[in-house]
Amino acid sequence: MQVEEARRLLVEGLGAGPEPPSPESARRVTAQLAQPGTLGPLVRRLSVGDLELAECVRLSYRHVLGFDKLLLLPGAPRFMLRIHFWHGAGGAVSEDIHNHRCAIASAVVRGRVRMECYEPAANGVPAVAYQETIDGPGGAWRLRRVGDARLRLLHTEQYGAGRSYGLAARTLHRVVSEEPTVTLFLETAPQRSVTDVYVRSRGRVRDCGSNSGYGSERRCGSDKGCGSVRHSGGDPVPAGGTGRDTGPGRTGEVESAAEVRAAGDIRAGAAERADPPPKTPLPPAVYLAELDALAASLGY
Repeated sequence: MQVEEARRLLVEGLGAGPEPPSPESARRVTAQLAQPGTLGPLVRRLSVGDLELAECVRLSYRHVLGFDKLLLLPGAPRFMLRIHFWHGAGGAVSEDIHNHRCAIASAVVRGRVRMECYEPAANGVPAVAYQETIDGPGGAWRLRRVGDARLRLLHTEQYGAGRSYGLAARTLHRVVSEEPTVTLFLETAPQRSVTDVYVRSRGRVRDCGSNSGYGSERRCGSDKGCGSVRHSGGDPVPAGGTGRDTGPGRTGEVESAAEVRAAGDIRAGAAERADPPPKTPLPPAVYLAELDALAASLGY
C-alpha cells in the first residue's frame, strides 16, 4: 500500500466534517489498515526511507510506560497513525487509569493486551485525580493534581491478534501488555486540551466490579461507563449481560481473576505523582529497524 492510499482511507473513514469521528469509525479504519496485506506494504515502504521519514522519526519516542511509540502517518489535526511496540512485562511500568483528548482506536497486530474500563463510583477503589497537559506535539507532559477520587472496574477484555477496539475520548481505561506485542494505534481530532489521569492509592479497598449490561450496539456500560466499541471478529455479548458469570448479588466482590489482578495493582500503586520524565527520542536507526522487523514478520 502506498502512503497516500493509506492517508485517503483515513480521511474517508474518519470523515471531513466538523463533528469528531466516532470510536466505531476509528476502529473500522484502524482494523482495515492493520490487515497484514495492508500494513505490511505500508510499513515496508516507510522502512526504506519514505519522504515523511524525518517528521515521523521526530515524533517517535520510547514511552515512559516502556513501549516504543512510532509515528507512521502524520495527519494532525485530523489523525495521527502510530505503531506501538510493547516489549513485555520485563521493562514495563504499570499504566495509570486515564482517558484521552480524542477518540482513539487500536488493533492488535502481534501478541495480546488486556483492556480494563473504569468509571467513577462512591464505593470504588481510592485514587488521586490529575489533569495532564502536553507542551505541544512531541513536548513534555505536565500533571496538575485535582483531588481524591474513587473508581470501579466496569469491564475487562482480552485482545489478541486480529482484534480491535475504539474508545470515546473520556473513557477511563488502562491497557496491560505482559508479552511482546505490536498494536496499530490511531489518534483522531482532539476534542479537549487535557486528559484525566488517576493514580491508584495504597488503600486496601476492594474493587466492586460491575453488573452493567451491554446494549444491542455492543458498547460497554452506559454513557457514564466504558464507551468502548467491542472487538471485531468475536462472539456477541447478549443484551443485559456482561459476558462473564457475574450474576445477581455479586456487587462488592471482585468477580474474576483479571479483576483480582486489577484490584491488586490498584492496591499496590502509589498515590502521589510528579510530572512524567522527558520523552526519550528514538534514533532513526532504531525506528527503521523496528519497522523493518515488523514488515518482515508480516511477510514483506
